[in-house]
Amino acid sequence: MPKLSGHNFIAGGRSAAGSVLLHSVDATTGQPLPTGFVQATVEEVDAAAVAAAQAYPAFRNLSALRRAHFLEAIASELDALGDDFVALVCQETALPAARIQGERSRTSGQMRLFAKALRHGSFYGARIDLPLPARQPLPRSDLRQCRLGLGPVAVFGASNFPLAFSTAGGDTAAALAAGCPVVFKAHSGHMATAERVAEAIIRAAEQTDMPKGVFNMIFGAGVGEALVKHPMIQAVGFTGSLKGGRALCDMAAARPQPIPVFAEMSSINPVVVLPEALQVRGERVATELAASVVMGAGQFCTNPGLVIGIRSAAFSRFVQALSTLLADQPGQTMLNANGLRSYVQGCEALLEHPQITHLAGNVQQGNQARAQLFQADVELLLTGSVLLQEEIFGPATVVVEVADRAELLAALQGLRGQLTATLIGEPAELEQCADLVAVLEQKVGRVLINGYPTGVEVCDAMVHGGPWPATSDARGTSVGTLAIDRFLRPVCYQNFPDGLLPDALKNSNPLGLMRLVNGEHTAQPL
Repeated sequence: MPKLSGHNFIAGGRSAAGSVLLHSVDATTGQPLPTGFVQATVEEVDAAAVAAAQAYPAFRNLSALRRAHFLEAIASELDALGDDFVALVCQETALPAARIQGERSRTSGQMRLFAKALRHGSFYGARIDLPLPARQPLPRSDLRQCRLGLGPVAVFGASNFPLAFSTAGGDTAAALAAGCPVVFKAHSGHMATAERVAEAIIRAAEQTDMPKGVFNMIFGAGVGEALVKHPMIQAVGFTGSLKGGRALCDMAAARPQPIPVFAEMSSINPVVVLPEALQVRGERVATELAASVVMGAGQFCTNPGLVIGIRSAAFSRFVQALSTLLADQPGQTMLNANGLRSYVQGCEALLEHPQITHLAGNVQQGNQARAQLFQADVELLLTGSVLLQEEIFGPATVVVEVADRAELLAALQGLRGQLTATLIGEPAELEQCADLVAVLEQKVGRVLINGYPTGVEVCDAMVHGGPWPATSDARGTSVGTLAIDRFLRPVCYQNFPDGLLPDALKNSNPLGLMRLVNGEHTAQPL
């Protein structure tokens, strides 16, 4: 592969006006990698946002088919990244090659899924109310509505998914599918990976004759504020910490023109283990749950950080089995030193609390994270303690024992918003769980039964979102084709001549879309 340049991507070219060099590090050794990445200047941030704004009219007005071709070209370029690319990502993240290969396939698969959604055309949400000139007491005009991309989008990548939630990740794919040019802020933890992926996107843009500025990427610490506050930026996509997401939300709200921030931020993903399941298969549940807790060093936003069960001998045996399993787990290298530091600090905060007991886990030593298990008094949930509901990003979980079904319901009602919640139970007892489900539906974006939350399928039905603080807007998702909705807005056309209408609303229906016409769904021309 060609040598990395470390330059910013602006309007289809490269720019390096700044004098500050940043370095990625080898996640295993902590040593800096040789390439320096040039911190974007304020002027370069402005240039990237302006380039996206200039590309927007032409890109938004491209047919959905043209945009689908672009996404498919990106997918092909990602698939073509070879073993040397995989080795580079592994070096920056300490993730195994098999994980990176799988994530690369997921990332290209996301692009192809959105391309399929573009071809289907349902994202337009086309609605037509034909005129009623003879209606009394007042006639009705010809009214037609469809959804269009809302403008340039700033996207911030995640540390834990260097491909699937990063440069060409779900937010970028959804924004491009919607017709929104992107300005991507490269994550400091894997800047070399970001450059290689950005190169792939630019190659795809050139192959499919996309407008210059359809994708831009900047490096740097502290450039995010200038990007979010830039008047050309019309929305923000973010995956990261609650602190970081809240800061971006506040910046966006304080703008002269406030804009939406779609931030995925924090979740402890409670798992409720029901009594009959523990009687029948408690040891197996403990084994499966332990595997979910330590998967990928616990560096998943869907990591199960809270386990709740009703007091019984079976629950006590389950907790003991889980303790033994987590105590035996080997240390794992985390994505970066900051992540390990944050994990250690989170565990220490639990250790210091008088209502929390440490059940299992070796002392943290060296640069590897050790799995930890804690048990907390249910009062911390019933009183809404923030400590127990703060995400610890790493291989740790907390068990809580409740006295009975009523206390279980009360504990669940005390939870803040989450990405997921899980019920582990036998068929007969699950039939009696309508009250639990009713509470969880109000708390989470995805409810699982007899599964584990780690692992997010990329498909039409997936919801990867939830009430605050899981995300900043519970009405959307950052995974699955519904994610495109975040970057679209409805436009109504009144009394328009057919030739001026978007294709989705024309009488001839050249796209062959299913449309809502006078309250009836039809694909027939008018």
